[in-house]
Amino acid sequence: MKCKIKNIDINYEIIGEGIPVLMIHGYYADLRLMKGCMEPIFEKKSGYKRIYFDLPGMGSSGFLNFVDSSDAILDVVIEFIKNIIKDENFLLVGESYGGYISLGLVHKLRKNIDGMLLICPCIEPILEKRKVPSHIVLKRNFKLLAKLSPSEFKNIECNMVVQDEHMWTRYKKEVLSGVELYNREALQSIKEKSYQYSFSIKNMEDKFEKPTMFLLGRQDSVVGYKDSFSILDNFPRATFTILDRAGHNLQIEQEKLFNTLCNQWLSIIENEKPVSSNVIYDLAK
Repeated sequence: MKCKIKNIDINYEIIGEGIPVLMIHGYYADLRLMKGCMEPIFEKKSGYKRIYFDLPGMGSSGFLNFVDSSDAILDVVIEFIKNIIKDENFLLVGESYGGYISLGLVHKLRKNIDGMLLICPCIEPILEKRKVPSHIVLKRNFKLLAKLSPSEFKNIECNMVVQDEHMWTRYKKEVLSGVELYNREALQSIKEKSYQYSFSIKNMEDKFEKPTMFLLGRQDSVVGYKDSFSILDNFPRATFTILDRAGHNLQIEQEKLFNTLCNQWLSIIENEKPVSSNVIYDLAK
C-alpha cells in the first residue's frame, strides 16, 4: 500500500489486528528486513497489528529534497504515525538506523509508546566515534563460499559473522533485496552531512519507564554494543542482552535466541498490569 506523507509516497504493509506495532528497518534496507525477522514471532500470536513501512528514499518509498537529515526523516515518520496509527498507543521495534529513529520517537512521542525493542541499534551516529570491534568471521562454510560470485563472496565476508546456507539465503532475501533499491545520492548525502539529530538521544529529561529490550551483537562491527551502555540509565525497565556469535545481522545469525528474547519482551508487555496508587501492600505480613 501507499500513502502520502508530506507529499512523499510511503510504501507500507499492515498485517493482523490489535495493538499497533511499528517496525522500523535500518539505513539502505526496506521493510523486508523487519518482516523477515518479526513475522515468525507474531504469526503465532493474535492481537497485534504489525505495521511495516519503507523509510523515505528506501525500498519502494519516494523521496523529496527537503528530506535532507535524520531530523527530517524523523518528522516524516511522526507524520506517518499520525496518519496510520493516529492517537493509539503502540509498540516500537527498530533495527540499526531504525533504532536511532526509534530513540528519536521516544523523545518526541514518549507518552504514546508502550514498549520498545532495539535490534543492533545505532546509538552513535558519527562513524568515527563509534566503539566497535574489528570484523571477524567465526564460522565459514567453504562449500557455500565456493558457489558464490566475487561480489557475493565479498558481501558475505564483510557482513556476516556466521556463514551458512540458511543465513545467506535469509540475508539475500531480507537485507540485500532492499539495499538494491535505495536512493544512493540522497542517502549518502544525509549520512555524510546530517546523519546526527539536532538533539541528543543520550540526555533524556525523563526516563522511559516502559518495557524495553536491547539486543546487541558481541561481534557487531557496524554499530557495536558498547555505545548502548551510554544510554542504558535512561531505560530503568530495560533488558540488556549481548549475544555471542552475532554481528550486525544478529536477527539472522542468532535466529533461535532472537525469537526467544522477542517473545520474552512481548510476555513482559502482556503481563503489565497497572497498580492503583491507593493499594498498599504490607510486605511484613
